[in-house]
Amino acid sequence: MHIDTQIRDMELKDVPGEAKRLEQLGFECVWTFEAKHDPFLPLAFAATSTEKMDVGTNIAVAFARSPYSMAQAAWDVQRASNGRLRLGLGTQVRAHVERRLSMPFDRPAARITDYIRCIRAIWNTFQTGDRPSYEGEFYRFLLINPFFNPGPNTKPDIPIYLAGLNPRMAKAAGEVANGFHVHPMHSRSYLKEVVRPAIQEGAVANGRVLSDVELYAPVFAVWGETASERSKTEAVIREQIAFYGSTPNYRRLFEHHGCEDQARKLSQLMRNGEFSEMPKLVPDHLMEELAVHGTFQELPTKLRERASGVLDRVSLYFPINREDPDEMWRNFVLGCKS
Repeated sequence: MHIDTQIRDMELKDVPGEAKRLEQLGFECVWTFEAKHDPFLPLAFAATSTEKMDVGTNIAVAFARSPYSMAQAAWDVQRASNGRLRLGLGTQVRAHVERRLSMPFDRPAARITDYIRCIRAIWNTFQTGDRPSYEGEFYRFLLINPFFNPGPNTKPDIPIYLAGLNPRMAKAAGEVANGFHVHPMHSRSYLKEVVRPAIQEGAVANGRVLSDVELYAPVFAVWGETASERSKTEAVIREQIAFYGSTPNYRRLFEHHGCEDQARKLSQLMRNGEFSEMPKLVPDHLMEELAVHGTFQELPTKLRERASGVLDRVSLYFPINREDPDEMWRNFVLGCKS
């Protein structure tokens, strides 16, 4: 099992020091996410201030950018990191793509597979100078000249991860991706019975196998040395699960665990603005399925149990605190790898 982490929301000037620290603690990849800030800017700082640790986006919103602009940003970070980039892409949800990003969202699974194929065609032209000739269902790459071509990378192979929760997106990852970003709201049974079979279906249909796709997941963790401390972290995780569960896109997992009624009620509470009532609808048995529970010393074992047979790499859902002692997290990483 590989153990990763995230860059927390911080000023860009602080990223190099934090990235160096995370590498020294033994983390194998540091991921950024696209929310308040662009995900590539901190990766560029992290890439140039580290030597071994991989850097990746979890995720960059694909439909916010053209395939060319995404390919160009990734190519630059791949060069800056000397081949350590993992490009994680996600579709986002229709409301945000259409109403916040002002971009099209129809048939997202089919669109993202075409998007990924187009990116790879662009990278091939960057690397080889071949004439552009990609014409897909949604995207085209038919024109370039030397002024716009950044030229070859010494390490041109960039793994592409696709993020998702539902079977159709998992199948798309099996079709075209090198990895799959498992949503943090997952369970072992959902991975075994829904996600992995869907990835395998997409892989086999395209002459591939399930093991061609690496699965990475941030994991919800309820932890603390006392019951009081665990209660505080549990409240935060329960609130996060309630938020995700209120979105229809994530209802499939609630249905898998027999909680479809709670999911519908969560959506109604969200529409009514009754946010404080939402965590109360997350049942205890679902909390047990969706999070690991224990003391800090128990977390490495709990994470290995969560990953065994279903995940290749994991991280905790939240970034580590900058104020925590280095030795604390160094031992954590060693425990996860043992």
